[in-house]
Amino acid sequence: MRTKFAILLLLCGCAADVYASPRIQHWQSPSGAQVYFVEDHDLPMLDVAVDFAAGSGFDDAQKKGVAGLTNGLLNLGVEGMNEDDIARKLADIGAQMGGHSDTDRSGLSLRTLSNAAERDVALDIMARALQHPLFPDAVLAREKTRLISALKEAETKPESIAGKAFGKAVFGAHPYGWAQDVADVEKIQRADLESFYRTYFGAAAAIVALMGDITRAQAEQIAQQLTANLPAGGAPTHIAAVTESIPASEQRIAHPATQSHILIGAPGIARNDPDYFPLYVGNYILGGGGFVSRLMHEIREQRGMAYSVYSYFMPMQQPGAFQIGLQTKKEQADEALRLTRATLREFVDKGVTRKELKAAKDNIIGGFPLRIDSNKKILDYLAVIGFYHLPLSYLDDFSAKVDKVTVEQIRDAFKRRIHPDAMATVMVGAPEEKVELKK
Repeated sequence: MRTKFAILLLLCGCAADVYASPRIQHWQSPSGAQVYFVEDHDLPMLDVAVDFAAGSGFDDAQKKGVAGLTNGLLNLGVEGMNEDDIARKLADIGAQMGGHSDTDRSGLSLRTLSNAAERDVALDIMARALQHPLFPDAVLAREKTRLISALKEAETKPESIAGKAFGKAVFGAHPYGWAQDVADVEKIQRADLESFYRTYFGAAAAIVALMGDITRAQAEQIAQQLTANLPAGGAPTHIAAVTESIPASEQRIAHPATQSHILIGAPGIARNDPDYFPLYVGNYILGGGGFVSRLMHEIREQRGMAYSVYSYFMPMQQPGAFQIGLQTKKEQADEALRLTRATLREFVDKGVTRKELKAAKDNIIGGFPLRIDSNKKILDYLAVIGFYHLPLSYLDDFSAKVDKVTVEQIRDAFKRRIHPDAMATVMVGAPEEKVELKK
């Protein structure tokens, strides 16, 4: 496999320009699904993922949680098999299948041996789960109970409270800011799951990713097998636009935890944003690079105020959050918050040094082969490339685009996109004398 060969070359000290990423093949199946395939015969394995624009961002505002439950029940009862039958048959052939879901997308993934005997059984189960789910009433009731229990527990945890408040502060009424609550889940019925499935799990909206020990002809047959009998679908696959400029706000929430949980942020960037690479590389220097980041140096190493402090962009279909987060002792929460804001402001105002940029590029480019050193990691990239309509050359181009980022581009992008005076701040476990809500 070229990826493994590239890593060996890098470890041996050979020139990085010999590196080659996997060759991605793409086509549209007769069903209408978009297919992305990497052929590799190093291991007798096949990894498959099928994604849809059916994440929680497509929920009804009055019944949040339908998307997640629909995805969760796809493989818990299908035409001809109950959940125990599915689990037993997958175990017998050493295969693994499960759901995955986020705000934008939802789907199933499968890992199986590529030998025909095991592969055919596993793919038959996956095809039934995708195309003939039953959403059994008893299973739905059980999963609702589990979800409600998890939500009630989350209501007591400072990190969950902070995340929920932060999402609402950054995105307001937009679906990216929604959070489920118990009342939402209690209202969900089997008919809601069936309706959501028929609406959003259409073949024309399907992204099929395949990675492993099969031929192109076999990949074409498998993609069609998994999608030929999906519902007609036809729902919009785009989430409403995010309001990117927000007013400054600060919310302090009392909590008995010994530490304050602090989140700061605003809407950031979409997956296809032209500023993606300057912001990505710049954020590595700000707070995404672990111990080599500015925030970690200022807040942990210099002053010992937090064990960990980070920043990241969450690129989604629409601009996801730019977020800074840390935990610190209550008695020093205000000072840690002040220092975090000051570090961000200085970063935006002055930008990065050429030394910092070179170190960041070396780390990002040098570590990139490790991000695609397994079939599963490549599969995940195939799904992202397909879902967000990224170029097939994305993996080939990544390191070159990182290397082209300049000090000036980082400063310009952060100046235009990140506004320290227009951020939402949430502090859970605020110092007791300052538990009021500030607007």
